[in-house]
Amino acid sequence: MKKTTYLDKNEMELAKSLGNEEWISDLTKKEKKQYEEYARYSLNKQKRINIRMTERDLKKIQVKAIEEGIPYQSLISMLIHKYNEGKILISQKTA
Repeated sequence: MKKTTYLDKNEMELAKSLGNEEWISDLTKKEKKQYEEYARYSLNKQKRINIRMTERDLKKIQVKAIEEGIPYQSLISMLIHKYNEGKILISQKTA
């Protein structure tokens, strides 16, 4: 599922110029490398969370994780990531 974005005329011109690589950075190589490192770090940063779930659900997840050959925490994290990326959808049934 692709998100639709709406751009005004100025934003479209800016996006086009960025796509055509018309912009030139004034950063030194050292500064550029530092900012790339900051971006890489912020994208890979992980946080711990606590969630409550039924013991039955946890056991089922642990069994699925064993079948996949990965830790159950990794399976939960992967499922959350896929949901955030729109690769898993939750269907809502109407009564």
